[in-house]
Amino acid sequence: MAGVSRATASRVFTGKARVSDATRRAVERAARQLRYVPNQAARSLVTGRTDTVALVIPEPVPWLFGDPFYPVLIRGINEALSSHEVQLVLLAPQSPAERERVERYLGRRPVDGVLLTALHERDPMPERLRERGLPVVLGGRIDGDPRLSYVDIDNLGGARRATEHLIQAGRHRIATITGPLNRVSALDRRAGYRQAQAAAGLPPLEEEGDYTPEAGERAMRRLLERQPDLDAVFCASDPTAVGALRALAAAGRRVPQDVAVVGFDDAALAATTEPPLTTVHQPIQEMGREMARLLLELIAEPARVGRRVTLATELVIRASSGGGR
Repeated sequence: MAGVSRATASRVFTGKARVSDATRRAVERAARQLRYVPNQAARSLVTGRTDTVALVIPEPVPWLFGDPFYPVLIRGINEALSSHEVQLVLLAPQSPAERERVERYLGRRPVDGVLLTALHERDPMPERLRERGLPVVLGGRIDGDPRLSYVDIDNLGGARRATEHLIQAGRHRIATITGPLNRVSALDRRAGYRQAQAAAGLPPLEEEGDYTPEAGERAMRRLLERQPDLDAVFCASDPTAVGALRALAAAGRRVPQDVAVVGFDDAALAATTEPPLTTVHQPIQEMGREMARLLLELIAEPARVGRRVTLATELVIRASSGGGR
């Protein structure tokens, strides 16, 4: 219909060689009239690429859709991939059996690369996938093969600055509600809190949570039982801080007059709590974009040396710690 050879029509769709503007318009016009789209399976046989990337988040579904972190991360990833016309597939294994199934599925190479996040410490999945020849980029640091690429947040530094802020505000009985301690992010945030406390000569007071409001509320109640006169709490996530605020209100403790509260995320909900939440801003969307960018580089150059990127955090001061906003 376009009056050109098959090879010329192919060059228009692959973009691998120059064709004249007139020829390109003729082929595209014929494609529209025929409602033609390239066959992805046939193209994959020729190129060895699927133009698809998998994002694996081994989290319970309520966390995946309820935690403000993941929608923002996915938005950043998709933003970077869509500009390269690469599709994103989300996999959320819920059990050990499902994790094994996902590993077998990815081992068949239905995608060009894999993004992994929310991993537990010493998780074997990244190395297993890399050993099968799949390019892998992690969202967050884990101890393991130094050849693995990752994009992390300065969790330790952000937690230390948050705790130092409370100390500088004159608080002396400062607790923390951690994240799940099988996650490196939670361990790093606890380490930052401990560093600031030790430097000020203050003892640690800790309760473990899991980044959810429900766990934050339970942990805050336990802290109040252990030390009724505590005057500040650093929470390892904003949802955790929301739960802590509930427990403090139920106990009749005023925030920040009696107890100052600081979170970690700077999710949209932080500005809507009562009072608005002081929190550590982490560049989640930028993290997603950087993860996708590193993976696209690895797909293009499989022998490329693994890269490790750590993004800076920033303390956002609001009323929950005595700030003015």
